[in-house]
Amino acid sequence: MKIDHSQPLEYSTGQNQMNILGFWIFLGAEIMLFATLFTSYFVYEDRIGSGPAGAEIFGITPVLFETFILLTSSFTIGLAIHAMRIQRTKAMLVFLGITLLLGAAFLGIEIYEFTHYYHVGATLQTSAFTAILLTTLGTHGAHVTFGLFWGLFIILQIRKRGLTPETANKSFIFSLYWHFLDVVWIFIFSFVYLKGMM
Repeated sequence: MKIDHSQPLEYSTGQNQMNILGFWIFLGAEIMLFATLFTSYFVYEDRIGSGPAGAEIFGITPVLFETFILLTSSFTIGLAIHAMRIQRTKAMLVFLGITLLLGAAFLGIEIYEFTHYYHVGATLQTSAFTAILLTTLGTHGAHVTFGLFWGLFIILQIRKRGLTPETANKSFIFSLYWHFLDVVWIFIFSFVYLKGMM
């Protein structure tokens, strides 16, 4: 394996560069998944039947907390990658750990939200609106959950093997995934919650 020392560690081998390109292609498929969910949401958002509308069930406080937490985690994952690039492994692991803790806090609030929706009668069976709402939020939440496990495995690998071209590549790809989830959340915050509260 030839290492190009003129490149950042995560791009330092041909395989690493292909991995990153492949992941960008994967993110294109993920964009299509969420675009489909958003399109479905826009079609069904007014089809509430006898169930509640968004304005009746959405609360601004938990949504603002979720948004703040997820955007902060985007900042901390950026700090982790910066620390990786300057060979500060301990700082990188700390920022990765903070990112995962923030992700877990986000999920905790989302679970609280889902129980609130259930208690006010907004379930998958209530209406087309609640079905697509819960499907969209649940899909994003499932991606965050997967990200928590993925990030944990990366931390374990770095602790065991140190910073190598392979672990740096995996960490960088994970950061792309995490940033993607943050961008999706901005769309959910803007077009599901804020629009739904109006």
